[in-house]
Amino acid sequence: MAMKIRLARGGSKKRPHYSIVAADSRMARDGRFIEKLGTYNPLLPKDNENRVQMDMERVQYWLGEGAQPTDRVSRFLEAAGVVGQKTRNNPKRGEPGKAAQARAKERAEKAAAAAEAAAEAPAEEGAAAE
Repeated sequence: MAMKIRLARGGSKKRPHYSIVAADSRMARDGRFIEKLGTYNPLLPKDNENRVQMDMERVQYWLGEGAQPTDRVSRFLEAAGVVGQKTRNNPKRGEPGKAAQARAKERAEKAAAAAEAAAEAPAEEGAAAE
């Protein structure tokens, strides 16, 4: 059985509250799970100790049984020091979108044209003064 440690959503509309659960990976996100391991409340501030609560002993047990944490849960476990930090690489994350790139290119062309015009203007004035 392929086990996952993942989030199961609860709470009302626009007021999410998640349970950290050990579940069979074939079950639905909010469906049947084997054991509740903790809670996650994203509405609390990031420095609040009640934002993420986990029963570390049971989490360690399920990790020992071969359960794979999802990306979000693995981040919680990394912050708690249970698992080592994974290297993540998303090089496109910091890049601006197509429209922003076009605007930046347009601005650079205008700046280059203005610099050329400014460089030519003093040379013309010097020739006219002679």
